[in-house]
Amino acid sequence: MSDTLDTLLSESRHFPPSAEFTSSARVSDPDIYDQALADSLAYWEGWAKKLDWFEPWQEVLHWELPHAQWFVGGKLNACYNCVDRHVVQGRGDRVAIVWEGEPGDVQTITYAELQKSVAQIANALKQLGVRKGDRVCIYMPMVPELAMTMLACARMGAAHSVVFGGFSAESLQERTNDAQAKVIVTADGGWRRGGIVPLKAITDQALRLGCPSVQHVLMLERAGPEGTWTQGLATPSYDRGEWVEGRDVAWREIVPTQSTECPCEPMDSEDLLFILYTSGSTGKPKGIVHTTGGYLTGVYATTQWVFDLQDSDLFWCTADCGWVTGHSYVVYGPLANAAKILMYEGAPDTPSKDRFWKIIEKHQVTILYTAPTAIRTFMKWGEEWPQGCNLSSLRLLGSVGEPINPEAWIWYHENIGRGRCPIVDTWWQTETGHIMISPLPGITTTKPGSATRPFPGIEAVIVDEQGVDLSTQHLAEVRAGTATGDCGGILAIKRPWPGMLRGIFGDPERYKATYWSRFDGMYFPGDGAKLDSEGYFWLLGRVDDIMLVAGHNISTMEVESALVDHPAVAEAAVIGKQDAIKGQGIAAFVIIKADVESQDGLVEELRKHVAAKIGAIARPDVIYLCADLPKTRSGKIMRRLLRDVAEGRALGDTTTLADASVVASLKEQYESLEG
Repeated sequence: MSDTLDTLLSESRHFPPSAEFTSSARVSDPDIYDQALADSLAYWEGWAKKLDWFEPWQEVLHWELPHAQWFVGGKLNACYNCVDRHVVQGRGDRVAIVWEGEPGDVQTITYAELQKSVAQIANALKQLGVRKGDRVCIYMPMVPELAMTMLACARMGAAHSVVFGGFSAESLQERTNDAQAKVIVTADGGWRRGGIVPLKAITDQALRLGCPSVQHVLMLERAGPEGTWTQGLATPSYDRGEWVEGRDVAWREIVPTQSTECPCEPMDSEDLLFILYTSGSTGKPKGIVHTTGGYLTGVYATTQWVFDLQDSDLFWCTADCGWVTGHSYVVYGPLANAAKILMYEGAPDTPSKDRFWKIIEKHQVTILYTAPTAIRTFMKWGEEWPQGCNLSSLRLLGSVGEPINPEAWIWYHENIGRGRCPIVDTWWQTETGHIMISPLPGITTTKPGSATRPFPGIEAVIVDEQGVDLSTQHLAEVRAGTATGDCGGILAIKRPWPGMLRGIFGDPERYKATYWSRFDGMYFPGDGAKLDSEGYFWLLGRVDDIMLVAGHNISTMEVESALVDHPAVAEAAVIGKQDAIKGQGIAAFVIIKADVESQDGLVEELRKHVAAKIGAIARPDVIYLCADLPKTRSGKIMRRLLRDVAEGRALGDTTTLADASVVASLKEQYESLEG
């Protein structure tokens, strides 16, 4: 990569917050940014004081690069802050969770009910031998008991490691062994697209592969025996696994019999709260370590301000708790704020492609936080699905997981927000713990595709390959009104923040080498970014998703955005492929919208469209029209596999794919066209 990153795609559309929204917003003073950076320790300490602590801290931050300790000496409990304190404050009757299963079953759980259930689960785990400092692996569908089990672990001082319920037995085994989990909490199965994912059977397979630390498996009966009925739907046949006496324990036989009294364990601010494994594109998954005080402070603050959280809101983050978004913005952040959250078990297209919109209409959801991949899928299905539902309850939309294409942003704004809901496009990572760059909806004028500004108290910069700060001078020019172009390079974070990862579980050297060795004194998140002439951040994808085309660095995200801008395109994935003349050429894999009747001449039309939007240098060499793209179970496109396909290599690891047959089909199609 050259010293600066060429950023060719421009965006001039602006969407200021309405006067009505700003008038009641949590944050309405733009000076908060300068105030927070002027004394960031006092700023974060102010947020921490809004939580309930058993013992005060003696030092806000102890920083010995690359190791941070926040609120040193303070003691608190994450579960107490998410559940008990609301009951103590007289809010026990407030609804905490509204849950809907894929078959249509619904539960509504108050904070008082949540407190009792969490205490019973914690006592059951204690009966199974779990103690403070132990690790518990959770492998469950998106049911209330998943969130309850996370909170139960926090309550008793055991760290949880949630494994996404779509991962394979091998992935479960690897994560269980790395964490040395004493207990696996699972379910017989979970509903997905009208079928049952056999979680207990997959757990059994993982244990047969070898999980020597596991002493017990606690199994929730969600799917039930074959032939039972849920809301009029018969449970389909599925593999219910085996039953090993002495190891396996039925939820219904141990949890309901427990006492509803279980004191919250006082935890040091730096005590381990959870381990969450990044799936990784290659190599061993990294067990990201998050501790209690700083993480809870960060998710509490960002939930309240980024989403402008109000007492009347019903907040729906569509992420599974197997991912960090589910940890931070389904469980810990919203519940610490006494929010009312919605959880949904199943797929967005079951029984029809308007399931999300019907859920919003039925439950009167006010805040929706979802992924660009989902938004582009909704685009592909067509706007008639959301148009058939009443979405007037929505007042705020959010985007998370990867950069959002400007045209997907506009579709989201027009078809879901109906032109009146602010959109908070958020950038953060498993490693950062909480949102790092995002609009504040009451004060930020948004631009489609831009995450806008760092959250107050976060100092993000753009650096070159040598770590030289390129953004300070640029921002000075922005403030002076003399900035004319963009400043492109690599994103870095200059100072510690409360929710930052504390390490990689069991591998301190990998932690230092991965995140703190690239640039002196700065955190390296691995993303390319630019600052525009207004000082807004644009995330351009992973640094290894930057293509070097005839000496020009071009982001895959920019070319994808130009393709999605075409009215026929629902989704696109772009890669650089080896080219003897240019170094790299551009190959694009494109999904066409369902209502496009003819594809004659479309490939050449798309090539010209990209050239017109960005410039001739970005014109794709080849475009392949396809039915689907290889994605992880969290919805991220695996461009590494597309590069394998385009360059004729053997396919790399496909275990984290949602559907491994997609990439095999693409490889066959690609080879037939190349031949």
